[in-house]
Amino acid sequence: MRFHDLHHGDRPLLLPNAWDFASGAALVEAGFPAIGTTSLGVAAAAGKIDAAGGTRDETIALASILARLPVPVTVDIEGGFSERIGDVAELVTELASFGIAGINLEDGRADGTLAPLDHQTTLISAVKRAAPQVFLNARTDTFWLGDPDRDETLRRVRAYAEAGADGVFVPGIVDDADIRAVLDVAGVPLNVLFIPGKTEYERMARLGVHRVSTGSLLFREALRATVAAALHVTGQDAERRTPSYGDVQDLVRR
Repeated sequence: MRFHDLHHGDRPLLLPNAWDFASGAALVEAGFPAIGTTSLGVAAAAGKIDAAGGTRDETIALASILARLPVPVTVDIEGGFSERIGDVAELVTELASFGIAGINLEDGRADGTLAPLDHQTTLISAVKRAAPQVFLNARTDTFWLGDPDRDETLRRVRAYAEAGADGVFVPGIVDDADIRAVLDVAGVPLNVLFIPGKTEYERMARLGVHRVSTGSLLFREALRATVAAALHVTGQDAERRTPSYGDVQDLVRR
């Protein structure tokens, strides 16, 4: 229950997202009480597109070594890497056997649609039955996909909590009114994605958000710093823009 307890402190849990053992270990060394993984970082490091369901093996391999760290680890499993509910439950059971404390399970699909609500609630219930000790953070992409829908968001977070989710994650949500509305209906901890200039940590704390994740930001900053450091060796301009999520996806596609 250690990871569960971190969602009920006086301040939101700031969850940094790693993409390999070294980044995870460095974050632990810096004092973070828990870490997550970034699906973009895991996919791009393997030369694959994110959110396409193609990094099951890489995700399991990373989880198995991150579990050695002395803090709780939560793993982003995208949509579960399968449409078969039994396969997803089996995956989470395997992660639990390593000692993984939590997962992110999303309803967004690679084609830009959302999984049917009844399928997702059945999936959440099955995963919780299979691995009840794992903190299931149910992510809904009602804002992330680019057409924010507060009513659908509220419908989904309420249903996911009722299905057994331990927390809900709404990446892309930024407005105070929207965040308060989710907090009012969810009944479980709310996770918000840190977006520079839009979801400042102190404001999220005042609103009562329980967890703030960095998502792919640290990985993207690492790419910027890598190129800048290489250019700096020869005295070239080291000022670089942090690549966006789409930039990294395009880099892999090319």
